[in-house]
Amino acid sequence: MQPLAPRSARDPPGPMRNLLLIDVVGLAWRHVGEHTPHLRRLAQEGFGAPMDTILPAVTCSAQATMLTGLMPSEHGAVGNGWYFDDVGEVLFWRQSNACVRGEKIYETLAKRAPKATCAKLFWWWNMGAAVDRSITPRPFYPADGRKLLAVYGQPTQWCAGVESELGPFPFFDFWGPKAGLGSSRWIADATRLTIERERPTLTLCYLPHLDYDHQRFGPDSPQGIAALREVDALVGELVECARANDTEVVVVSEYAIEDVTRDVALNRDLRRAGLLEVRETPVGDVLDVFASRAFAVADHQVAHVYVKDASDLAATRAVLESIPGVERVLDRDEQRAFGIDHARSGQLVAISEADAWFSYYYWLDEANAPDFAPTVDIHRKPGYDPAELFVDPKLRAPMVRVASRLARKKLGFRYLMDVIPTNGEQVRGSHGRLPETAARGPVFLSTLGEGEVGGAPSGDAVAMTSVKERVLGALGLGE
Repeated sequence: MQPLAPRSARDPPGPMRNLLLIDVVGLAWRHVGEHTPHLRRLAQEGFGAPMDTILPAVTCSAQATMLTGLMPSEHGAVGNGWYFDDVGEVLFWRQSNACVRGEKIYETLAKRAPKATCAKLFWWWNMGAAVDRSITPRPFYPADGRKLLAVYGQPTQWCAGVESELGPFPFFDFWGPKAGLGSSRWIADATRLTIERERPTLTLCYLPHLDYDHQRFGPDSPQGIAALREVDALVGELVECARANDTEVVVVSEYAIEDVTRDVALNRDLRRAGLLEVRETPVGDVLDVFASRAFAVADHQVAHVYVKDASDLAATRAVLESIPGVERVLDRDEQRAFGIDHARSGQLVAISEADAWFSYYYWLDEANAPDFAPTVDIHRKPGYDPAELFVDPKLRAPMVRVASRLARKKLGFRYLMDVIPTNGEQVRGSHGRLPETAARGPVFLSTLGEGEVGGAPSGDAVAMTSVKERVLGALGLGE
């Protein structure tokens, strides 16, 4: 890869540029260096600075803030999931663009430059987004209970053409015990095809796999460092592709992973205190949100705690504050200072200590764990479960178990891929809290110089709420 020429030596830009916006999930400013030469080059020859994040520092909330320039209290994406009180369900990983309030970057782009085009590849809030081309993960769920892995894209024929050329999206590399480089590789290749053949004004690309080994093993583990090198190489390829197609590049991240040593099961303590209720079913205990006086929706290092009646607020807060691993509990007034006071938020928000994270577990006896607990099931679990990145070490022959389950699937029988541990003992990385220092937070990098992406105020961190306008400015459409 040739070094970037200084801005003064390059051709002057026209009235509007093309731009590639890459989200490298889990990348910390402190990791831009020895193991990431392509990212370091962006910082040295273009612009680079740490970026602050928002509470909770999780994917869906952070992306909504970057897309809109708003805080969660305004855009409403208060986590990767929350309690939908109108239907009485905890729902994670919703994909509808309409869940996010506020004008998104591609909507503003269309207003300021009606002829501009946008491609959105695997960024969240993608379904129904006002973009010209999109691809996002979206399996089929037949009536017989199966899950058929697939993506959703628009236009349909274009999406099908990408899959025809690259092969099916490697879903098992996107999440689960096998999750890794394959998912980022496919998305990077799809991004390259899109830029080369469609030349969008703005292309949004999401590279997820750094996140996986940083959660499994910790960000500074040998595996974590190897993942840094892998994602840096992909960024280098994408920068090279962009430069060859008259496209500038901005790289952001949503949060950075920190080392953790323990999980904290808030719901078990709430249950022991008589605040949380379960429904006993033939397939294990299920959280009963209607009978519960309080329950927690765990999301990495932050949990929304929903309290049905104001008379239980004090008792619930007392329970939470007594739990080892809980650093702070915010009521609705205290949430305002963090920009998370929204109707979707819990009446209380718990934040973990730095070396802890919150698990969703609510059963008190392993024999009563629900049937979905040992499976990869991101929709039925009332909280995020990083244990889905592991195969249960207690299984004597896990591959034999997997093979037998796949055989049942091929024969048309019902089956459970019950190979996931039902505890958090193996998890070594998490996120969600605000970083202790700017270096331990996310990044903002660009091939463009400081003057063209807004710089950083007084050398401090770039504000995540400024990403939308910075990107529009980089496109040549700033106000």
